[in-house]
Amino acid sequence: MKILAIGDVCGEIGLRALECCLPSLIESRRPDLIVANGENCDGAGVQPEQAERLFQLGVDVVTLGNHAWGRQRVVKYLKDRPQALRPLNFSPHVPGASHCLLERQGLVVAVFCMVGRCFMEHNYDNPFTTADALLSRLKADLIVADFHAEATSEKAAMAYHLDGRVSALFGTHTHVQTSDERIFPSGLGFITDIGMTGAYDSVLGVQAQLSLVRYLGGIPQRYEAPTSGMAVVEGALFTIDPQTRTCADIERIREFCEIESSQK
Repeated sequence: MKILAIGDVCGEIGLRALECCLPSLIESRRPDLIVANGENCDGAGVQPEQAERLFQLGVDVVTLGNHAWGRQRVVKYLKDRPQALRPLNFSPHVPGASHCLLERQGLVVAVFCMVGRCFMEHNYDNPFTTADALLSRLKADLIVADFHAEATSEKAAMAYHLDGRVSALFGTHTHVQTSDERIFPSGLGFITDIGMTGAYDSVLGVQAQLSLVRYLGGIPQRYEAPTSGMAVVEGALFTIDPQTRTCADIERIREFCEIESSQK
């Protein structure tokens, strides 16, 4: 079974890049399940219509992260869209599903996402213990998790913690693809960060000049993504052995395309 994970989709240019590249990725890799992190589709947050564009492209599950509530219209949307996931370790009082179950090749596949606490806000529940609680009651053949975290050490620790209980764990949030994909002793496929889908000529998806203003001591401005130019689609393809439920292979994905300006 092949599971394609797509890194943080950033802005309109990221959505258009995915529209450009995903059909050929589907044709060449033939994934059975596609998971995409969509929390930056509208900058810091996602609008319902943007999440729907991801689903229409063939994405099966959209995961979110620390910017889940960045756009308030998504609150009602999450109540009605069980395949659009907010992090598991958010307060249980907030709306939305933290995990979902899908059937592929006669197997039940569970997908969930978590947000890290190191160098992040501290009003999240412990992702390690909340993952334990979910896994203790989850009825699934294969389990896939997105860990939306800042610290590489926290992500690596989570991999050791989940090895033998989860088939694939991928990191998101830092928007920089890492080259450390590996299969753990008990069969967990892991990569610290799968990267981003957005403007290549940017600072983590943001217009470079807007980012420079902050670091040069100027007045902070609202971050905006470039609207055209070279774009990149990053992610990882996990091949899972359906018999052993363990990861057999991980392929990093990095595709480029040129996005023309939508302005007439």
